[in-house]
Amino acid sequence: MVNESGDVPVIVAPHGKLQGSRWLLNQEGFLIGRGDDCDLVVQDRQVSRHHARIRNTEEGYLLEDLGSKNGTHVNGSLLSEPALLQDGDEIQVALAIKLTFIGTEATLPLSFTEAAHMGLSRLRMDAEAHRVWVNDIEVDPPISPPQFRLLELLFNHSERVVGREEIASYVWPGTHGVGVSDQAIDALVRRLRDRLYSVDPSHNYVETVRGHGFRLANPI
Repeated sequence: MVNESGDVPVIVAPHGKLQGSRWLLNQEGFLIGRGDDCDLVVQDRQVSRHHARIRNTEEGYLLEDLGSKNGTHVNGSLLSEPALLQDGDEIQVALAIKLTFIGTEATLPLSFTEAAHMGLSRLRMDAEAHRVWVNDIEVDPPISPPQFRLLELLFNHSERVVGREEIASYVWPGTHGVGVSDQAIDALVRRLRDRLYSVDPSHNYVETVRGHGFRLANPI
């Protein structure tokens, strides 16, 4: 079933090693598992060779577990029978990977922050691994801890301008912003811009909003 606008549903990986990846759901069925013949191959021991399948039906897209050893969950509930997927449903394959079902392009997250955390924006982050990608190219060598904290703050609040006091408190924890000069913040912003520019010189990711602070310009 393709919706009336002609859009084909997708699943996206909002976290982990595959963060930002997305797969179109074909009409014949979408197979998830460890086997090389799967549409989405997850190389993890917890995942069965043929673990789960998403089927296109008259009612919509159905997710079914294929008798896997470690199970498939939808929104935290173990799947015991095929489930009709709804926009935004979270699919967990064993403990290996979490996916999000997006029914139509029109229902993709409208919030820049939501889109960023689902891996749908141009700049992506993995806070636990301290990694940053721009246009699917990893920023290497890794950016410094203060630059990473600044980017993380802007990334987590992409829908608004972040003020200097908030930046000072977050980037230099324990200082409560006391003793952090505007010059120190400006220098940090400049260094972060330079690192991102070295990967993607076509776009300015950190915008200055005069009199207010800074904002992350992170296109979907």
